[in-house]
Amino acid sequence: MPRNRFYITTTLPYVNAPPHIGFALEITRADILARYHRLLKEDVFFNTGTDEHGLKIYRAAQKEGKEPQKYVDEYAAKFDNLRQALNLSYDNFIRTTDPHHVQAAQEFWKICEKNGDILKKFYRIKYCVGCELEKTESELENGRCIIHPYAEIEIIEEENYFFKFSNYKDRLLKLYKDQSDFVIPESRFNEIRKFVESGLEDFSISRLKEKMPWGVPVPGDKEHVMYVWFDALVSYISALGWPKSKKKFEEFWGTKESPNAIQVAGKDNLRQQSAMWQAMLMSASLPNSRQIYVEGFITSGEQKMSKSLGNVIDPFEMVEKYGTDAVRYYLARHIHPFEDSDFTEEKFREAYNAHLANGLGNLVARVMKLGEVHLEEPITSPDPAPFPKEFTGAIEKFEFNKAMDFIWGGIQALDKRIAEEQPFVLVRNDPEKGKALIAELLAELYWIGRMLHPFMPATSTLIKEAVKSNKMPTSIFPRLA
Repeated sequence: MPRNRFYITTTLPYVNAPPHIGFALEITRADILARYHRLLKEDVFFNTGTDEHGLKIYRAAQKEGKEPQKYVDEYAAKFDNLRQALNLSYDNFIRTTDPHHVQAAQEFWKICEKNGDILKKFYRIKYCVGCELEKTESELENGRCIIHPYAEIEIIEEENYFFKFSNYKDRLLKLYKDQSDFVIPESRFNEIRKFVESGLEDFSISRLKEKMPWGVPVPGDKEHVMYVWFDALVSYISALGWPKSKKKFEEFWGTKESPNAIQVAGKDNLRQQSAMWQAMLMSASLPNSRQIYVEGFITSGEQKMSKSLGNVIDPFEMVEKYGTDAVRYYLARHIHPFEDSDFTEEKFREAYNAHLANGLGNLVARVMKLGEVHLEEPITSPDPAPFPKEFTGAIEKFEFNKAMDFIWGGIQALDKRIAEEQPFVLVRNDPEKGKALIAELLAELYWIGRMLHPFMPATSTLIKEAVKSNKMPTSIFPRLA
């Protein structure tokens, strides 16, 4: 009997600056889901990568005096370095400059064009380079983009190719109706529904090469390159080998009858991921994704963290100072899965000492000391019974903080049991009962370690191996001064 398959992809970050904590959050959460589904014995395909075309990147390369390809090569490597820093388990790292992706984007274009959804016309728009998107007056504040207020709005006037987005209002609304959890959380689902209900405008999908040469060539027109959003979104399926490897594509992306793909996105990507991309898939007669999970922003004080504002936290520095699993722990438990959340190093250190050093680290030391001193041999590893519904239900609703709260509830319960049943006293007065109790405590610790796997994989392995060997591990999460 074939195993269930699970496909998950992050959005692809622009490579116009090094990785920041916001993308570290997105990719860590995707990794949590991928690891969780592997625990369930499913075949998982976890995709991430880098978005390497567009005006923003072209200008950044010019500013540094580099050829665009050399520039994106350097920055793509920095994003791929997150694999080791955050202990990520992705199966594929796609770059939109990869030759097979370029070919896939061109094939996707040809299909949409053949189906009558691409036309050429002259237009004049207000354009935010930061978003790489057209902006209406309602999306501006004091004449500037709300998301990128530092950048001046530009006026673009030229003849471009357009995608007939206006053709897809009814089909998108039907998709949203048929899939009640298409976008999570519900507040963002309501937001995109209202956007589509208000009417859709065709959007530009090309740029004149003489003005902006850095992009995928438009098939059959040497004067144009693809608009970055058209090109980049196709990466989710080119990562699976589409259009050449249709079997793999159908196995992991799914079919129209059984869609299978989950996309993780930030709330400023809502329109592109849950409306524009879905309409493009419909035009190409391909299955829509199953679900889009939308996150809030990480803030610093009252400001959104932004590469442009220079107030970002470097994930590599945090890992260097506190360790990979400490960073993964904080992102999973203390950053809200859907709402904007504040991240400061002071809050991080407080959580580290309270819940990692004094909580988990102390518990592991206490239980393993009891086992090492009083048991002659390791306990038999507990059977891999099903995980508790409170735990699985929270993860499957993307409520990672609640899943972590459940684990920490188990940590507190085990601490309380040690305090109340006093195994260190019982084992002296009644060795048989004392050893039986210690074996139970070790089994419970093993289960805590098993549930930690999607969130803190190295710590999970350390705990499970310690229980299996009945040896005290090296100190985990030493208290910060």
